[in-house]
Amino acid sequence: MLVVHAMFPIDPDRMDEALELVDELVEKSNREPGMVDYRAAVDVQNDTHIRFIERYEDADAFEAHIGTEHFQNFEAKLPELLGGEPEATRFIVSDATELEL
Repeated sequence: MLVVHAMFPIDPDRMDEALELVDELVEKSNREPGMVDYRAAVDVQNDTHIRFIERYEDADAFEAHIGTEHFQNFEAKLPELLGGEPEATRFIVSDATELEL
């Protein structure tokens, strides 16, 4: 499994527009083949940061995702929405176990 954690600092004046784009991106991304789970949330400690947690079956699914029209649309509009430098980390996961809470 491949996991991506990304954080995008959004210009506060563009947050509503960013959230609309993110909502569409999440909805369409979750329908992609090879997508395990695709989530986005506003950071509770900084309400201008949007965090993504993305889980893919494999690297091929990730590559397919970044080639989709909805991802390309988000990526094209992102520079005008940003309020700082984004961060992203990719993890290759060989084993995952659900925890009891």
